[in-house]
Amino acid sequence: MVDTSFKLRDVVFKNRVLVASGTFGYGDECLDLADVNQLGGIITKSLSMKPRDGNPPTRIVETAGGMLNSIGLANIGVKKFVAEKLPFLRTLDTTVIVNIAASSIEEYCSVLEELEVHDGVDGYEINVSCPNVKEGGLSFGTNSTLTAEITRRLRPRTRKPLILKLTPNVTHIADFARAVEAEGADAVSVMNTLIGMAVDVKTRKPVLSTVTGGLSGPAIKPVALAKVYETARAVKIPIFGIGGIMNTNDALEFLMVGATAVQVGTANFIDPATGIKIAAGIRKYCEDRGIAEVGSLVGCLDAKLGVSVLDTWL
Repeated sequence: MVDTSFKLRDVVFKNRVLVASGTFGYGDECLDLADVNQLGGIITKSLSMKPRDGNPPTRIVETAGGMLNSIGLANIGVKKFVAEKLPFLRTLDTTVIVNIAASSIEEYCSVLEELEVHDGVDGYEINVSCPNVKEGGLSFGTNSTLTAEITRRLRPRTRKPLILKLTPNVTHIADFARAVEAEGADAVSVMNTLIGMAVDVKTRKPVLSTVTGGLSGPAIKPVALAKVYETARAVKIPIFGIGGIMNTNDALEFLMVGATAVQVGTANFIDPATGIKIAAGIRKYCEDRGIAEVGSLVGCLDAKLGVSVLDTWL
């Protein structure tokens, strides 16, 4: 019997495959398409204090190796989530992580405090790739001081797992991981989407209404692997690997470079059961090789044959 589980604070995840925020709604939307209880966990669509309509269309563009999105953090708001979505999530036999988005540090704190008084939430993933209205709209996640400050302010407000979702749109993601680890983060999610854009050559205009958006899908997997590898060598806290995971082999690569667990994102739009299939595939990989614990694969990469460019950064 292969042990597929892992623990974060007092929360036990049954396996190491979760669905990424924004790709699985609040769980109930995919109920008829996948048995969500077979997942290691669900990370909800981002929640802010008040409902958000998001950006105007066009908000999604298919690319050769994935997709661009500029949804704009559209969501129902925390109060409606508690009233309409949380009762369903409480019935699930899997871990529920709520992703929090905000336009100020105070809003991050308010959303978390609102959720803390209700049962059914096992932990929080903090989306720092949000525009900071007090700093001219610049993303919190591109400023390590602000990212650390968010963590410092949230940490005393909960005993549940606190996961910081980091942006790759920085020079050295490891510096940000170190900063949040020092302020008490339990884990980091690496990585969020890369900045990208698409152009309509007929109209000579950007396809997305916001000009740029977040690139996800298979095209970003090599970048994500390198970011996880860099982060794993810099911090001791667990890492949730994200970026272009479409199948079991992809997930295994992330585990081997240092991810404790993985999140499946864009693949859910093709097949909502992808995460379940990957979890089964990882289990079979271990069974076929006599591996007793999936955890033994974490960071098992043999990279001693050459010197990485990352060695000059760390």
